[in-house]
Amino acid sequence: MKKNSLLLLFLMAMLSINTFAQEAAPTSIKYTAHNKGKFYIYWGGNRDSFSHSDIHFKGNDYDFTLYDVNAHDKPKGWHVDYVNPSRMTIPQTNVRIGYFINDHYNISIGLDHMKYVMTQEQNARISGTYPTKFDGTVVNNGMVDLTDTTFLTFEHTDGLNYINTEFSRVDDVSKFLTLPNTDKFQVSLTEGVGAGFLYPKTNVMLMGKERHDDFNVAGYGVSAKAGINFTFYKYFFIQGEIKAGYINMPNIRTSYDTSDSASQHFNFLERVVAFGGIFRI
Repeated sequence: MKKNSLLLLFLMAMLSINTFAQEAAPTSIKYTAHNKGKFYIYWGGNRDSFSHSDIHFKGNDYDFTLYDVNAHDKPKGWHVDYVNPSRMTIPQTNVRIGYFINDHYNISIGLDHMKYVMTQEQNARISGTYPTKFDGTVVNNGMVDLTDTTFLTFEHTDGLNYINTEFSRVDDVSKFLTLPNTDKFQVSLTEGVGAGFLYPKTNVMLMGKERHDDFNVAGYGVSAKAGINFTFYKYFFIQGEIKAGYINMPNIRTSYDTSDSASQHFNFLERVVAFGGIFRI
């Protein structure tokens, strides 16, 4: 009887210890439940739209402005150059690396490699001083025919490089979509603001001067974005973004003569699709 009582007490004690251990053991936490301390990096492509802009050109013997100039981007579509290491800077591309300072907020630095091409098939209003040889040929009644490339070709095509820092917020919305396991598939919304400087390589031929195509710190930009992120198997994601911003470039190089320059400011709208990874070091 005594042995049976001791055995019963022992079994009850073991059951109590096991129950306590189960209650005290932490619930398995999914990798995607918290972002603090994670890094991310992505690479992608963009399409761009630009508002009309006034472009001011000045030099030793000229000082004129073109008004409401139209421009477009220079897309390559789905192309192998996006993943070819020797050519991946040729398309319109985006690269960004960031760090989560807590579960919702991250800071990042990146390059938005856009391309800006002044539309050649247009007439633009002109005012100011310029060589009189263009009067009556390219310039008539205060309008300049830009189709005649002898007056001007103007592009930021290698490119309109917006180097910027962003501060962004991320919110997991998987629970609203009743996704059972975010470590397999997670959906998040992101929004943020950014600011940085413009480092374009501007390709210009101006009034018969030698073609100029060189990098130069030309100005600054500010932007805001919103996007959606799809994360697969904890570490890999596809992110789509809409980014709107303002660019002001008061110091554009137009020739090898340092007295020649241009300035312009405009709004832009960028659509981005990027592929990346998120991880802890």
